[in-house]
Amino acid sequence: MSALAKDVDVAKQPGRIDVVTFGCRLNTYESEVMRREAENAGLGGAVIFNTCAVTGEAVRQARQAIRKARRDNPAARIIVTGCAAQTEPEKFAAMDEVDLVLGNEEKLKANSYRALPDFGVNDTEKARVNDIFSVRETAGHMVDAIEGRARAFVQVQNGCDHRCTFCIIPYGRGNSRSVPMGAAVEQVKRLAGNGYAEIVLTGVDMTSFGADLPGAPKLGKLVKTILRQVPDVQRLRLSSIDSIEADDDLLDALATEPRLMPHLHLSLQSGDDMILKRMKRRHLRDQSIRFCEDVRKLRPGIVFGADIIAGFPTETDAMFENSEKIVEECGLTHLHVFPFSPREGTPAARMPQLRRELVKQRAARLRAAGEAAYQRHLSSLAGSRQSVLIERDGLGRTEGFTLAALGTGAPGEIVEADITGHDGIRLLAAPLPARAA
Repeated sequence: MSALAKDVDVAKQPGRIDVVTFGCRLNTYESEVMRREAENAGLGGAVIFNTCAVTGEAVRQARQAIRKARRDNPAARIIVTGCAAQTEPEKFAAMDEVDLVLGNEEKLKANSYRALPDFGVNDTEKARVNDIFSVRETAGHMVDAIEGRARAFVQVQNGCDHRCTFCIIPYGRGNSRSVPMGAAVEQVKRLAGNGYAEIVLTGVDMTSFGADLPGAPKLGKLVKTILRQVPDVQRLRLSSIDSIEADDDLLDALATEPRLMPHLHLSLQSGDDMILKRMKRRHLRDQSIRFCEDVRKLRPGIVFGADIIAGFPTETDAMFENSEKIVEECGLTHLHVFPFSPREGTPAARMPQLRRELVKQRAARLRAAGEAAYQRHLSSLAGSRQSVLIERDGLGRTEGFTLAALGTGAPGEIVEADITGHDGIRLLAAPLPARAA
């Protein structure tokens, strides 16, 4: 079983390996590798937590879930890994409920699961976490399926060379390193051959793909190569990208390749230039706005999502209003709003902090702006025809990643449908009759 942070419900079957996944799509992909490696090691009767360190709240949720898992599974071996385990191994090792702590590199190797420490060992023996910055390569791990998922994720990159002042992730993932292009293409072929109609490329800083590979191919070349060499892929989607790093081949693929989905999730973080500089980001607000305008000309109807942080240290009312306004100026639809969370060890944690109540208020305002934009987006699609990938229970996603209710269809199936309206949360769709073979 793989679960997201809010869906933790660990089974109690003897000998079973349960993997509880928090956070990003890269973690989801890696959880499948971990499950396979743990099974290869002969591990059974275990619960593995693949944690996230993006916010303090994500770490708190992981610790809470670990305690619950121990109460529900008193005889299980509990292993904690992922970014939070990499950055805070001593905190998880100190938990009585935890039997083993593995780093992000160790979690992908069968040997790590072969020799769990005996009960009663000290905290130092429980933690097996190396220096993530010593890792220079990322192997192309092959998986045949993503359990419980209608679409499949493929890792093409890991780590990050940038040091945004708010971000702890480089300390959990290490420096940027790319999966060799041939290995990435082979993984896509395997998953497409196993019936996945949609593949999502994922990484920590995906637009930095290729800089460490021979010839320094960019993400756009990888995308074009996959679409050319894997005709079975019906839909190829990108996870979060940094727009300032988008290369010409990637933009050309968006303009010319209908199988590359018209949906980009942007790592914007703020709409104010001063805050962007204090975050140590590499773009300015006008560059973000211009990028969205230019891509819309290349691919009319493309849908943009974005990550935005509310209440970054030193953010004034005027600075926050710039972030609020960029939702409309970029035409954002799917907004991920993060109330600023100081992460120990980052420069932003040492900057003058805003009152928590103010941070929460600004986050609420940003979410309201995002919700209004999403409602406009839903209304704009009424009367259109959409291709919907069914995820579960007759619910699916359009090519633009908008949720749609069809009331029919098997998970993983792509269904053509007419959009009749929406209920404020999802599109309401009438499936078209299947074409005769």
